[in-house]
Amino acid sequence: MLASEQDENRAGRSALWMLFPLIWRFKGRVLLAMACMMLGKAAAVSVPLYLKDAVDRLSMPATALVVPVLALTGYGLARLLSGVLGELRDAVFARVIQGAVRQAALDVFRHLLRLSLRFHLERQTGGVSRDIERGTKGIGFLLNFAVFNILPTLLEIGMVTAILLQRYAWAFAAVTLATMASYIVYTLLVTEWRSGYRRRMNELDSQANAKAIDALLNYETVKYFGNEAHEAARYDRNLAAWEASAIKNQVALSLLNAGQAAIIACGISWIMVLAAQGVVAGSMTVGDVVLVATFITQLYGPLTFLGFVYREVKHALIDIERMFKLLGVRAEVMDAPDAQALSASCPAVRFEALSFAYDGQRPILSGLSLEIPGGKTLAVVGPSGAGKSTLSRLLFRFYDVGQGAILIDGVDIRGLSQDTLRAHIGIVPQEAVLFNDSLYHNIAYAKPGACREEVIAAATAAHLRDFVAALPDGFDTQVGERGLKLSGGEKQRVAIARALLKNPPILIFDEATSSLDSRTEQAIQRALAEASANRTTLIIAHRLSTIVDADEIAVLDEGRVVERGRHADLLAQGGRYAEMWRLQRADVETAGAPTDKAWQSWTVVQG
Repeated sequence: MLASEQDENRAGRSALWMLFPLIWRFKGRVLLAMACMMLGKAAAVSVPLYLKDAVDRLSMPATALVVPVLALTGYGLARLLSGVLGELRDAVFARVIQGAVRQAALDVFRHLLRLSLRFHLERQTGGVSRDIERGTKGIGFLLNFAVFNILPTLLEIGMVTAILLQRYAWAFAAVTLATMASYIVYTLLVTEWRSGYRRRMNELDSQANAKAIDALLNYETVKYFGNEAHEAARYDRNLAAWEASAIKNQVALSLLNAGQAAIIACGISWIMVLAAQGVVAGSMTVGDVVLVATFITQLYGPLTFLGFVYREVKHALIDIERMFKLLGVRAEVMDAPDAQALSASCPAVRFEALSFAYDGQRPILSGLSLEIPGGKTLAVVGPSGAGKSTLSRLLFRFYDVGQGAILIDGVDIRGLSQDTLRAHIGIVPQEAVLFNDSLYHNIAYAKPGACREEVIAAATAAHLRDFVAALPDGFDTQVGERGLKLSGGEKQRVAIARALLKNPPILIFDEATSSLDSRTEQAIQRALAEASANRTTLIIAHRLSTIVDADEIAVLDEGRVVERGRHADLLAQGGRYAEMWRLQRADVETAGAPTDKAWQSWTVVQG
């Protein structure tokens, strides 16, 4: 066996162990279902015994009528109990199966939400969703069919073998066991061989699904560049590889089924020859022949199904293994064992000698130090790639800093619980991504327990009321996947409404009005000024007109602070900030927009 196959078998066993706690939560139901299973199989095995008795009695000329009636009554009751107990078993165990599937899916989903931003930037959504889908289906199949098909069939084989040994020559039991053993060994060997094809099919299926989802999520980009044929060709290359593996898998399946049928045919023929010889020799009755034939026929169906179930169990374990691998991904950012709960109404924030790199190779921040006193506003400007947005990600603790620290009221945020830290911070991002739900849901997401009046007030403050009033469905309007039915400015106003509704003590504006027209921007700036009054505020800006009244402005370049001060002081220095101001003012004048005094009126007026 190859090392990779050994690793996968170990992973399959590990998956079974991980499933056990999910099942054992319902131990009362599990034990009751197992009792129903054993009683049902005992009733099923007794059916041929009653049938043999009835046939033998009916074969005697002087048989009294009452005897076969009792035998046939027992036969009917045994069949009834076998069926009823089987259905009762399934009904009792249904809660166990569905509860385990639900809990496993919930555990994986919660774990994915706990994982750090780096994982989600690198993952492929389509592949992950397909792994979870197949894994949950695999759990349902494994519990339903493995527990109540493999185990009952093995139990029935054991009972039948014991009865044959007790009643007839050892050859009957030997042939039965030899047939079963040959069938099982053959199934194991061929199924192991086929598992490689199934594994490859799963990988290619996930890859193809990921490419399709990626293309559909980026539908507009595909259209912009006329790359429909290119995306279809990429998708088809994966499908072609999947097709080749699927064909090999089917050929192997046909070989498996043919071999299983041959083994069963040989076993049944051998048993019937032994029974015929027994009747000729006078050591067996017609009822015995019926008994043996019924036993073998009764085993034939489950045994044939056992092969299918075993194959599917192997596949299910592979699928479950892929899903549980997600649970093995360790969160990059975790709460300290003694993490404190943050509770502050007007906290001070300090970035102290920060150094950070996303991939460990290209530094983003290098020894950066900044401070935002409680209730004050710090604006950060600089060219793209200077590290401005990185500050917000580090403050939210999406990543941990490489060197240095971020302190809130003197406490390192690595010593705070992430939940309470993020509850204290609100953000208006440059690109607002919305859920594929209603406008109301997307605004209320900032505060799920908010009443409708609060949500409407936040929408009004973000200048969304007129827009909402013009919509046929109002706040119930569906925004589409990632909010694609809304314009950039509309999405940004939803993000502003969210921040206003959350009402946190720390606010971050990351190009908060970049997608708004000039008139709306002026109105929104007033709302943001009111929202940020007496709050600790970080503004990440490109448009300098929006930050002239900030308490301090820091100019970043290559992860370092190159200038800092108030707007007027920085203009007087004639340095980097003054040059940026001059260039932006020239751009506005060239575009024919309001200049100088009017331009400077587009500011955040701090309370």
